[in-house]
Amino acid sequence: MTGPCRFQFLNVERTVREAAQWTSGDVPKLWLYNLHYFDDLNADGAAERRAWHEGLIHRWIVENPPGSGIGWDSYPSSLRITNWIQWALGGGGVSEAALDSLATQARWLDRRIEFHLLGNHLLANAKALIFAGAFFLGREAEQWLCKGLYVLDQQVAEQILLDGGHVERSPMYHAIVLADMLDLLQLDNVFPGLLDAARVQRWRDIASKMLRWMRIMTHPDGELAFFNDAAMGVAPRYCELQDYAGSVAMQLEEVKNEEIQPIEALAHSGYVRLQRGAAVLIADVGEIGPDYQPGHAHADTLSFELSLRGRRVFVNGGISTYEPGPRRLRQRGTACHNTVVVDGQDSSEVWGSFRVARRARPKFVSWSADEEALCLRASHDGYERISRGLTHMRVWSLTDSSLQIHDSISGRFNAAQAMLIIHPDVDVAVGRNGAVLQWDGCRVRVSTDGAAIDSTLSTWHPRFGLALPSRRLEVQAHARRFSTLIYWRRTHGKC
Repeated sequence: MTGPCRFQFLNVERTVREAAQWTSGDVPKLWLYNLHYFDDLNADGAAERRAWHEGLIHRWIVENPPGSGIGWDSYPSSLRITNWIQWALGGGGVSEAALDSLATQARWLDRRIEFHLLGNHLLANAKALIFAGAFFLGREAEQWLCKGLYVLDQQVAEQILLDGGHVERSPMYHAIVLADMLDLLQLDNVFPGLLDAARVQRWRDIASKMLRWMRIMTHPDGELAFFNDAAMGVAPRYCELQDYAGSVAMQLEEVKNEEIQPIEALAHSGYVRLQRGAAVLIADVGEIGPDYQPGHAHADTLSFELSLRGRRVFVNGGISTYEPGPRRLRQRGTACHNTVVVDGQDSSEVWGSFRVARRARPKFVSWSADEEALCLRASHDGYERISRGLTHMRVWSLTDSSLQIHDSISGRFNAAQAMLIIHPDVDVAVGRNGAVLQWDGCRVRVSTDGAAIDSTLSTWHPRFGLALPSRRLEVQAHARRFSTLIYWRRTHGKC
């Protein structure tokens, strides 16, 4: 909240003074969802806005009668229930009207669990019922608690993979779900003895694995890698969740002291991190997501991001919107990721806002290390719909001073381009012998074998509602096999 009736979500600020504006059809659905979440109740500096919050809760109750409007959708209801309860437990002034409304919201949600959507939505529903069941007294509250725990137990077993990753393969949603798990551990601290000790210990073990997963998927700049739907400013960062984890369960503090190995393979999630010298590479060599819920998936198979000397250099495109249309389709498409586009097609058929038809399947994934280099190999069959047997194979080889990428395409095709999206802070110059990238005294050369390099304008979307101009290198393949060499050297402390 930037004022009693003023809100900034997704880098867009609006005034909400009238009842109809809670459900305005002229405003994107995700912005309205954020309006109904009430996240600001528990944000930094919230105590200074307490009078605004009390007034806003009163307004919401009056202007959003039960079952009326988008605010009563199950997902925003879940987040709002949890936020109101956290605020109340933290000393917020909760009126009788607010308590009555909160119970009504829990009762409404109890009959509208999002079993049809599954994924992170269903976990949020279960968490809200657990919070409501712990907060209120009586038989109905006990039923909410039991139902929430039942759903959560089932879904945690389904959605948290053996390597600790969330099943939707979005680092951003992984962070959101991890924050949910830590909130549940904090709830146990607030209501000691209410929850079964064995269950709480399972939550701690799961949170520990999720925290380590997130650490592996975090760049040296402290922000998450951009695979599938991922952007900054939506979910807590790793360092924030690490601090929270240490405060709610001290044994989770141990995660940050574990050494990250040169090769960290999150095999069940399909991500691999290579780290050598000044370079950190994070690659996607896995499924785009669960077959039953690919809503946050991008056509980004065999894409990667690369940081050098603590700075992102090669970046996937990110996201700026969930609204259906050309922007959403483009940002989910293969050309907005650091991988190979064949015949202008996406490796997985993304459509609508949250839909995927035929999907790329990874194959032959392996990794190895020797004194000279760290290597990662993988292929996928996403282009077989173009031509029978058409596959893309990629090999990354990372040394102390270079990254070499070997691409090979088998089967019939007309044209292929390997995309390399450059961070907006990096200057790009393309010449006859390749490209030169420069930033802060660092210099990187990009050259090719069996291909030519072009440079085009592009955009990078690190946050919702934001599009930053950037450059994209397009490696135009002239053969079935081609390679790209990214070379840097360290001199006097610089690249």
